[in-house]
Amino acid sequence: MADEYTTISTTGEGYYTEKRSKFLSWAHHVETADEVKALVADYRKKYYDARHVCYAYMLGPARTDFRANDDGEPSSTAGKPILGQINSQELTDVLVVVVRYYGGVNLGTSGLIVAYREAAALALADAKKEQRQVEEVVSYDFPYTMMNSVMRVVKDMQPRIVSQTFDNTCQIRLAIRQGEAEQLRQRLAKLSFEDN
Repeated sequence: MADEYTTISTTGEGYYTEKRSKFLSWAHHVETADEVKALVADYRKKYYDARHVCYAYMLGPARTDFRANDDGEPSSTAGKPILGQINSQELTDVLVVVVRYYGGVNLGTSGLIVAYREAAALALADAKKEQRQVEEVVSYDFPYTMMNSVMRVVKDMQPRIVSQTFDNTCQIRLAIRQGEAEQLRQRLAKLSFEDN
């Protein structure tokens, strides 16, 4: 369904070695490009002595915001294979970072592609995956006298209550799976006619 997506809920780690080059990898749950920048900067600082800190990320339920970075490796030998692993598992809101320590032996382009792909796959395999729903927030204003009717709809449809204000005029903000948002709106709108 279009209102579901898969992401990771724990940080995964991997380690791959090829011809004395070491590839350390991590998979993180991220939701913004700013989070990505901060994490990559942390890895560059922590592993300042590494030759390359390559990464790829995919953001958003629609999976349209992504980037792959080779960090000085030959073009498309690092970032693209990392992104390929994220794509092959249809994940989003994920950053995979692979830190390479050069072992003195050149791996060649095909060797690099395999190494980065394997390191990314290991980090993703180590992370816990979870299905999430794309939510929409529905706001509804109503007089206090309608409280019981509104709460019946909430109990029926089980949206997540984001916020609520109870006064002369009440307001409730509800987060619900995108595919059910229109039904929730209609049921709440119908209450207005029934109670007036």
